[in-house]
Amino acid sequence: MARKTILPEDQIPRQWYNITPDLPHGLQPPLHPGTLQPPGPDDLAPIFPMPLIEQEVSQERWIDIPEPVLDVYRIWRPTPLVRAVSFEKFLDAPVKIYYKNEGYSPPGSHKPNTAVAQAYFNKEFGIKRLCTETGAGQWGSALAFACSFFDLECKVFMVRISYDQKPYRRLMMMTWGATCVASPTDTTDAGRKILETNPDSPGSLGLAISEAVETAVTSKDIPTRYCLGSVLNHVLLHQTVVGQEAKKQMEMVGDYPDVVIGCAGGGSNFAGLSFPFAQDKINGKEVQIIAAEPTSCPTMTRGPFAYDLGDVAGMTPLLAMFTLGHDFVPPPIHAGGLRYHGMAPLISQLIRDGIIEPRAYHNLETFEAGLDWAKTEGYISAPETNHALAAVIEVAKEAKEEGKEKTILVNWSGHGLLDLAAYEDYLAGKLTDFALPEEEIKRALKAIEGLPKPQ
Repeated sequence: MARKTILPEDQIPRQWYNITPDLPHGLQPPLHPGTLQPPGPDDLAPIFPMPLIEQEVSQERWIDIPEPVLDVYRIWRPTPLVRAVSFEKFLDAPVKIYYKNEGYSPPGSHKPNTAVAQAYFNKEFGIKRLCTETGAGQWGSALAFACSFFDLECKVFMVRISYDQKPYRRLMMMTWGATCVASPTDTTDAGRKILETNPDSPGSLGLAISEAVETAVTSKDIPTRYCLGSVLNHVLLHQTVVGQEAKKQMEMVGDYPDVVIGCAGGGSNFAGLSFPFAQDKINGKEVQIIAAEPTSCPTMTRGPFAYDLGDVAGMTPLLAMFTLGHDFVPPPIHAGGLRYHGMAPLISQLIRDGIIEPRAYHNLETFEAGLDWAKTEGYISAPETNHALAAVIEVAKEAKEEGKEKTILVNWSGHGLLDLAAYEDYLAGKLTDFALPEEEIKRALKAIEGLPKPQ
């Protein structure tokens, strides 16, 4: 049996798939944080270049991928679809497991699928410098990589806890020419405000976003814009090359998944794999789609669907999404990419529509899944990806209990070769489970009590 299914290079998707026009009940509009009305293009122009603003609100189902973006994609795309034969034997359940290996890219994750696109459109718009935030470092290193191809300056605000835990991610960014600083910093109003009350703050993605946006909109010396690695519509759009390739590869092996799984922090890798299959489900196909998150940051499974800010300082539009509140500071777990208070509006709406099913997993069971995977399939997974593997194990157990054969497709979103300190802590017994207390959720949600409510 062949393990890998390889698409020829000329089969790279030529268009991104936009799920917005296919949503069964549409999408709640974003709201300007000042006027509480839907923002116009001029409101977003200081933050994003116009081509990305147009993609953000587009109702076109298919959007062409520019040739210069495809040319960079060709460095690592199409990525392999792999049958996890050894993991299947280990689980001893009636399941076939396929995984899309997005750790194949130079930065080692799915993130450059949108980083390259965002860098290209900013370059074409005349921008010279990009600012962004990063949690685990996958997004920051991907944007640094992309900027190096389009001769753009890049500044990354890295969440303090990850900056300390993952020095090699920081060095990757610097190798590609980016500047990387630990957030909170004393160079922005948002950072200084937090440091005044908590000098030892571990930081959060919401705060790092505030610092990056503030830096972008106040830069006067050089044309600067902000880039986000998840959550927004255009980011998820760019990731759909993953799912489109996977559908072609599943066709090549004569199979179709019963279950599609990905981990979800802001939702980009999960959406990238699942949205093309969600389109099938919306059109009547039977497929279960599971988004896996940590119990320590249970945005989808315990947060309400509400309008909330995307950052701590209130510089971003209000988005209708599942949220834990914008001033929520998640515990410093190693899966830094899953430490975000909100979920992408598109994914949130699809959860409400019954297309996507969220599940939460404890810290220790995700690392147990990661070790089982490494011992069978060989690859060491990013801590974020381990959440998806924990979901695979749960689904396999359910199939065994039900006596049903199932085909599982999972997004292996990135390798963990720069996350070995996390594995060291796990192997030394230093990690624990942490389910977010209800009292902390109630406290954090007070920050959104006065905001508009979705319809």
